Amino acid sequence: MMITRSPRAAGITRRTALLAVPLAALVTSGCAGGDTDPPSDPAAPQQLLAVPAADRKPAPDVRGETLTGETVALADHRGQVVVLNVWGSWCTPCRAEAPHLQKVHQDTKDQNVAFLGINTRDSTQTNARNFEKDYGITYPSLWDPDGRQLLKFKGTVSPSAIPSTIVIDREGRIAARALKALGEAELRELLAPVLKEG
Repeated sequence: MMITRSPRAAGITRRTALLAVPLAALVTSGCAGGDTDPPSDPAAPQQLLAVPAADRKPAPDVRGETLTGETVALADHRGQVVVLNVWGSWCTPCRAEAPHLQKVHQDTKDQNVAFLGINTRDSTQTNARNFEKDYGITYPSLWDPDGRQLLKFKGTVSPSAIPSTIVIDREGRIAARALKALGEAELRELLAPVLKEG
């Protein structure tokens, strides 16, 4: 027996199939580049990258208002090692790495290490503040819903690479970068050589 479908039903099935493809791609890729599997494309950027001191470039002029209303600039932390983390409350890998970031932040305070977040693509500050409360985040985060601060890192971090983390040396230069969610050990490994520098 032959089954026939109405043109309307066939159209709905085609639309459903077309919508499923990008949705599946998004689910398997984490938060737009935040997956933890190594990239299959050999030309893709390394997910963890340490930059030798001689090859480092100055970090851009990141500044703005935090989720709690203070004005903060990356330049305020010259002379400190800075861990800059890009996150969103909507991002599952960001939730996974948040406790690790907070733990390393607490453990390195007395080593003159500053942590700064850039919250991006959240629809409201309430969502972002609730994320910080839920995960006990005590370092400040810039409110950057449209990604303007993140765009300043063009060539270093893709605007779609969320979460991502950048380590900035005491001279304000980009010393390391991660294009994935970090565990505590990985973050300490990125930080260690920069902390040893004079």
